[in-house]
Amino acid sequence: MDFKQLKAFATLAEFGSFSRAAAVLSVAQPVLSRQIKTLEQELGIELFYRNGRGIVLTEAGKLLHSYAGGVLDSVSRATTEVMALRAEPRGTIAIGMPPSVGSILTVPLVQTFRAEFPLISMRVVEGFSGHLLEWLATGKIDVAVLYNAPRTSNLRAEPLLQEEINLLGAIDDPLGLPDGPVPARRLPEIPMIIPSRPHGLRLVVDALLGEATIDMNVILEVDAMPSTLALVERGMGYTLLSYGPARHLIETGRMKSWSIVDPVLTRQLILATSSQGPTTSATRALAAMVRRQVQDLVRRGLWLSDKSAESAALQREHRR
Repeated sequence: MDFKQLKAFATLAEFGSFSRAAAVLSVAQPVLSRQIKTLEQELGIELFYRNGRGIVLTEAGKLLHSYAGGVLDSVSRATTEVMALRAEPRGTIAIGMPPSVGSILTVPLVQTFRAEFPLISMRVVEGFSGHLLEWLATGKIDVAVLYNAPRTSNLRAEPLLQEEINLLGAIDDPLGLPDGPVPARRLPEIPMIIPSRPHGLRLVVDALLGEATIDMNVILEVDAMPSTLALVERGMGYTLLSYGPARHLIETGRMKSWSIVDPVLTRQLILATSSQGPTTSATRALAAMVRRQVQDLVRRGLWLSDKSAESAALQREHRR
């Protein structure tokens, strides 16, 4: 028994006439007759009595009719709800990101996402990139925005942008560093306050400087970005960070920023989802929103410095 047969049976039972039921179903009367005959053959019992005045339900027909209405209503409601879900996603979604990303992205992302998708319940967590990958693999989060994700078969990874890692110091600059780019070979002379391993930023910086056989002068390891910036602002040392998280301190004249060259230090921001299960409409909606928000923040100069934004635009144009 399939859905079409059941719908044909219920319609015929309601109208008591093949011609009227066929008109309602928008099928030819012989087609409807074949559907009912096939259904009776599959069940091995007659469902209707045929007489000169029309048709009436048999005992078996009455029993089937008592179930048919509920089944058809359930299918109709399910179809309606699934189609509504496509038009207006709902459910629960969790996104994870490092604190440096969260300081820029969380507020505009949550505000915009909640406004566009009020039926989706959202949870935001922060953590190191390694932890985010673990949470993504175990299903604790659905989407991750992180740096330099590894290439693995259980991960869908999409590059969002590449950003420079700059040198940051107090506005009075205790070392009196010259304006302009700072060669990476000078980093051993500069007292650094940076996160400990396995913080993603520390791993990226260690790898890039290691290739150039340059050591850092780490005087203090602090894994909390707000505390690091507060210490640097007070002249306790310098740090390495991308432009976005420190933008408000730089623009208000509370902190100075220098580009690093030879080599330039960069890291790639990744949008990641798990490939181990189906992607829900809520996950797709959130991933699309992350892409748009990152692009908008870059366009408005809130994520990258002017120089980095220009370089990122050239890279996007080159990829096209």
